[in-house]
Amino acid sequence: MNNYSVKKLSQLAGVSVRTLHLYDKMGLLKPSVRTAAGYRLYGEKELLRLQQILFYRELDFPLKDICTILDDPAFDLVQALEGHIKALSARKERINTLIGTIEKTLVTLKKKSMLHVEDLYEGMPQEKMVAYRKEAMSKWGQDTILSVEATLHSFDQDEMATMQTELQDITVRLTTLMSEDPESEAVQQCIARRYEIITQLTGGQEIAGKLEYLRNLGELYVSNNPGTSTNMLPDNQLSLFMQKATGYYLKKKKQ
Repeated sequence: MNNYSVKKLSQLAGVSVRTLHLYDKMGLLKPSVRTAAGYRLYGEKELLRLQQILFYRELDFPLKDICTILDDPAFDLVQALEGHIKALSARKERINTLIGTIEKTLVTLKKKSMLHVEDLYEGMPQEKMVAYRKEAMSKWGQDTILSVEATLHSFDQDEMATMQTELQDITVRLTTLMSEDPESEAVQQCIARRYEIITQLTGGQEIAGKLEYLRNLGELYVSNNPGTSTNMLPDNQLSLFMQKATGYYLKKKKQ
């Protein structure tokens, strides 16, 4: 089995020697061997761990959280890699969407226009958009949905794009946290921020049934699974995870 020096590993992975020394000091990436002269040597196991560290860093995870995730006895490398594929694919879609938004902005020369109802459900086929809106009205009432849509109309396209981007980022991060307990601090931080954004999108006031609205939204995802890679609605497995996490968050919020 090959062993790699700090310098060689630095060149292979594209990280600085100083960074590798920091990871060693933190206990995030320990060398497999230290020579009598004090040189660090890294083997295949350490290379795979560094790959995971860099993947999580690409997804903006703090180093402390990465250490906790990788040291968890329940950590599954294959499951983690599958999660990275989903997360990075979602990020690719988000970047493509952002490029499209920038291009539209350039075309309109920053002349902001109000959003249409169709824009609220961008990414869904027309028939799905109509069905989704109809079911939302049946669940929460026409007045509630019209009020929410009126609030959404008050945002210009740039403001809406910013909030949509953050919601997409949260979904990406939740995808990478699916091996965690839905009640864990990292998951609950994502759910809390998601709730704040949805509250802002739905009027910013604690209207009656707002907590129920958020919980039911997760249930609607599960029952209908309307998600697409374009609008970043979660798939069924992620929806179930988010439903559990959101249920716990709302329970704690009511206490």
